[in-house]
Amino acid sequence: MKPNYRRCISCRKVGSKDEFWRIVRVFPDGKVQLDQGMGRSAYICPETSCLQAAQKKNRLGRSLHASVPEALYQSLSQRLARSNTQNQI
Repeated sequence: MKPNYRRCISCRKVGSKDEFWRIVRVFPDGKVQLDQGMGRSAYICPETSCLQAAQKKNRLGRSLHASVPEALYQSLSQRLARSNTQNQI
């Protein structure tokens, strides 16, 4: 079976699906959330530069055709901080 490739909305890097974080606009609610649900999806690298560029240029909002709440960006940055501390150990 062929691997699933995705592209980061920020840096445009192509990689396998598990290398990225998935952000979903859930159908039909239009609610934006992480990882779970069916609907329109966007993928982003788990890196600080990609997250900052996506937030600054509203790349997630444009990709998902929805407004992205500030709380989602905060939870992504917390997840990034946790993964960085685990990688240093």
